[in-house]
Amino acid sequence: MAGMVYLVGAGPGDYRLISVKACDCLKKAEVVVYDRLADERILSYAPQNAEHVYVGKSSSHHTMKQGDISQLLVDKARAGKCVVRLKGGDPFVFGRGGEEALLLQENNLLFEIVPGITSAISVPAYAGIPVTHRGMATSFAVITGHEDPTKSSSNMRWDKISTGVDTLVFLMGIANLPHITAKLIENGRSADTPAAVIRWGTKPEQRVLVTTVGMAAADVEKAQLKPPAIFIVGDVVSLREKLAWFDNRPLFGKKIVVTRAREQASKLTLELEELGAQCIEVPAIHTKDPADGYSAVDKAISQLAAYDWLIFTSTNGVDHFFDRLHKAGLDTRALSAAKIAAIGTATAGKLKEYGIRADSIPAQFRAEGVIYALKDDISQGTKILLPRAEEARAVLPDELRRLGAVVDVVSVYATVAAEMDATVVKQQLSAGEVDFVTFTSSSTVTNFLKLIDGDAALLQQTQVACIGPITAKTCEDNGIVPDTIAETYTIAGLVDAIAKKM
Repeated sequence: MAGMVYLVGAGPGDYRLISVKACDCLKKAEVVVYDRLADERILSYAPQNAEHVYVGKSSSHHTMKQGDISQLLVDKARAGKCVVRLKGGDPFVFGRGGEEALLLQENNLLFEIVPGITSAISVPAYAGIPVTHRGMATSFAVITGHEDPTKSSSNMRWDKISTGVDTLVFLMGIANLPHITAKLIENGRSADTPAAVIRWGTKPEQRVLVTTVGMAAADVEKAQLKPPAIFIVGDVVSLREKLAWFDNRPLFGKKIVVTRAREQASKLTLELEELGAQCIEVPAIHTKDPADGYSAVDKAISQLAAYDWLIFTSTNGVDHFFDRLHKAGLDTRALSAAKIAAIGTATAGKLKEYGIRADSIPAQFRAEGVIYALKDDISQGTKILLPRAEEARAVLPDELRRLGAVVDVVSVYATVAAEMDATVVKQQLSAGEVDFVTFTSSSTVTNFLKLIDGDAALLQQTQVACIGPITAKTCEDNGIVPDTIAETYTIAGLVDAIAKKM
């Protein structure tokens, strides 16, 4: 039985600009055939077992010829596969999606077009340049900048394009910019017309060069701007001075290393990116089952009615505990006899997702804060269950026991060093190209150091931001001097501390 091919537009670069329908297609894909994407996080929507086939093209380098790409789609569909052909921008705007669709149609294969946000409109928008504007531009044209200027005859109607349209947007035209600008001027466009070159539009690396048609080629050469970039011509470019928004954010252009576990990194990354940062995710840790398994926590779950308090110290602890609770065939009703404490608002928020409102959230988000908050509620024999990371500090259970409590500490997960190649981030640290390295726990500190071969000196050319004093102390114990320590020991507090530092 023949399969299905979805020709999907991935958008211009910012991975959050991909459509809901595109994500739905990716989630059911068996094969993903993709171009050189501006952000490969888009691929994470596809199932882990999906086949990935890279067919990307860059300037003067093609991984696979277009005819072979089209035939690949035919072959995969004939094999009964659900195929997503993922293209940057929109598949029908210089994406050669029409050619691929025609071959599928000729072979009587099912296909569907899923439009994407084209860079022709979105990239100028992220630069604060509207392609149309009342009283200034009532028309715009999207033009390929890829046409070979040495061709004996041109398909471009320069005499019509140059003055017949208010705003001109050239895609993939940086290499041909001298030819493009010369043709525009030759055919009546004033050399003084405002123009802009926008590189890596919609991405944290976005760079905007405002120029004129006459000066564009020389200015690009002087600024050493390289593809991918678009060239926009028209009076609307002058509006950037008032409408620029994306590259005016407080962390724009700052390169920040995020060391959280990959499954948790997205929240910190997203909040930093909202402020304009370029994030490099280097997950120093990942979570796994405790070394001794789950027998201890499972035993405690079977005796939940005996506990006066449950204390959760992390969102991971909450998730792993409730996973074991559900595997035991129980739900939140099993906790009705106990009071619940949470270290921090994030942990309390995670508990709410399971229908639990914490009875106690200490003002100070660390073990010492829990002791202070609960000291009047603990007496001799108070029974406490503490589900947490295998390698957590001993201070909390030790202090609770000094108050007379009977404390059962059960490991519900372990954090271990991630396995990844840190060569690139080491090079960037060495070259002083990183503005901040973030640490959200002691384990991210120790395991990040393992990733960079214990070379703490690499962090001397960047700023180090810690989520709280415990993490900062671990930095200091390893010869790292923190530059920023969040006042509120949460992800939001950490982001706020970094923003204030800028």
